[in-house]
Amino acid sequence: MTGFVYPVFSEGFRDIFDFERDIIMNTDTIAAIATALSDSGIGIVRISGENAIAVGDAVFRTKKGEKKLSSVKSHTIHYGFIVDEQENIVDEVMAAVMLSPHTYTREDTVEINCHGGVLVMQKILETVLKNGARMAQPGEFTKRAFLNGRIDLSKAEAVMDLIHAQNEYALSSSINQLRGELSQQVKKLRAEILYEIAFIESALDDPEHISLEGYPGRLLEKVNSLCEEIEKLISTADNGKRIKEGIFTVIVGKPNAGKSSLMNLLTGEEKAIVTEIAGTTRDVLEEYISLHGIGFHVIDTAGIRDTQDTVEKIGVEKAKKYASDADLIVYMVDVSVELDESDREIISLIGEKNAVILLNKSDLKNIVTEEKLNALIAEVLPGHKRIPMIKTSTLEKTGIDLFENTVRDMFFQGDIQSNHQVVITNLRHKAALQEACESLYLVRKSILEGMPEDFYSIDLMSAYASLGTIIGEEVGEDLIEEIFSKFCMGK
Repeated sequence: MTGFVYPVFSEGFRDIFDFERDIIMNTDTIAAIATALSDSGIGIVRISGENAIAVGDAVFRTKKGEKKLSSVKSHTIHYGFIVDEQENIVDEVMAAVMLSPHTYTREDTVEINCHGGVLVMQKILETVLKNGARMAQPGEFTKRAFLNGRIDLSKAEAVMDLIHAQNEYALSSSINQLRGELSQQVKKLRAEILYEIAFIESALDDPEHISLEGYPGRLLEKVNSLCEEIEKLISTADNGKRIKEGIFTVIVGKPNAGKSSLMNLLTGEEKAIVTEIAGTTRDVLEEYISLHGIGFHVIDTAGIRDTQDTVEKIGVEKAKKYASDADLIVYMVDVSVELDESDREIISLIGEKNAVILLNKSDLKNIVTEEKLNALIAEVLPGHKRIPMIKTSTLEKTGIDLFENTVRDMFFQGDIQSNHQVVITNLRHKAALQEACESLYLVRKSILEGMPEDFYSIDLMSAYASLGTIIGEEVGEDLIEEIFSKFCMGK
């Protein structure tokens, strides 16, 4: 039986929430550079907290000194200068004033838009800190947005995913989560579970007026429906992982088959050393690339063959290890060279994995044909599904577009490309859904075994609590600190 976690931030415990919030974080005024710490056209220094406007007034001056930020309307922007303790001008800026609760943190906020030099941003931040603000911790602005009830925990995590998105699908998924697609789904599931808990408790407290006759059968239908919905979410996690981290793609083949040339074509850079000498690549080369909006974590490996060279042998073993973990194996075949035992070994690595075979050097005389290769595959992997084969020439740069389209269709078909589909991209969310499922399985088991109704309530509560950890209504300070510690400074 999974343990029940008492709610900390749930709707029914607002007083406890406020108490816990005061313990978890200070309500002092914080500041940080919110843009990248590198030379750029514009930089932003963000100030948030109950004294943000006062701190802004201490460092900001208009051209004629006729205006204070404390006297302006919310959500307005003002031209002026940042000055130090001696009233020396640090920079010419635009200061945006936003009053609570209509801000990112739900606190008074001042954003100083300055020139984007590293030195000038640091000097402005230093001036702000000397006038009453303290340095924000990584992710503290978003943490305050969560603790002040502006966003839930899943939306807060979506902020970080949005920042780190490296392909269009990851970006779209993060935006959907930030808009509340996952939150709404979780809240709906929790509301349905809470209704059943309340019904059972009411019936046990007042059996004269609320009957439980026939209820186990009705609850069983509801539990089956809930399990189906949660299992559907869990089933998206593999695609979600690929969306977020990229498809783990390993390029394998014999030495000098064109693996490194393919890597260079995919990255658009000379990342790998390419020579006519077989065995040039002795270690793995990793790159993250985006094709048609899809992320790929690509590994270029050493050529697989029997070798007595100690270093090359280590590279071959690494290639086999990476192939065993791959989402996709790209098997490069040099069609100008006869198939041999090395090809047989490479084919055995494919097993049941997704794979694409590139018949490379198709500009040369073709000794290897699709028919020969299919015959070898049937011999090594009897009953294996047909593996797509594409004729390529990395020298003439042909067949690469077809390869990219084939891989896209292989992994992303149907609803995965929908703009509004909820996709689980966070391992923490997946684990919470699995825990909720396990608790509901226990409810189903209790019903089928004819256990008393109060047994149902205990495991329904556990499922309710597990789902609550996704949106932050059933979490403790340690988890909050762990999540926000991974955020970048100024966010």
